[in-house]
Amino acid sequence: MNDIEKEIHRKVNLWMAYADEDLHLAKYALKLRPAPCRLIAYHAQQCAEKCLKAYLVFRRVDFPYTHNISLLLELCTGQSKWAESLQDAEELTAFAITTRYPGEDKKVTMAEAVRAIELASSVRQAVKKALADEGMAILEDTLK
Repeated sequence: MNDIEKEIHRKVNLWMAYADEDLHLAKYALKLRPAPCRLIAYHAQQCAEKCLKAYLVFRRVDFPYTHNISLLLELCTGQSKWAESLQDAEELTAFAITTRYPGEDKKVTMAEAVRAIELASSVRQAVKKALADEGMAILEDTLK
């Protein structure tokens, strides 16, 4: 592996590690009472977004500064067909903005928060499998 490939692998591992932190936090927050459903949904969206961007980094695809899961899935589909099966994850896009800013916020129910975690977990699993299938090893302790 040359230096450029090593740097790409390092960046992919960082993207995935940050995504894992978002998902871990979202799952943990489900246990809080009252559960901060708005924040759970936001962190689930962030997990999915970072996983998709990790795959694009691996494939050396430039992507815009965006929280739009639909666009990121489209870019991933241009590289491989696995992303087509994740179209439901587009639901997460709404949580990128509407959950973060006063006046833009919408109430997120517990059911929506749980669904957001399920969608993010599906994206994470699909990306990890795609990366592994393409020879990328994800390190579990990148941030430690």
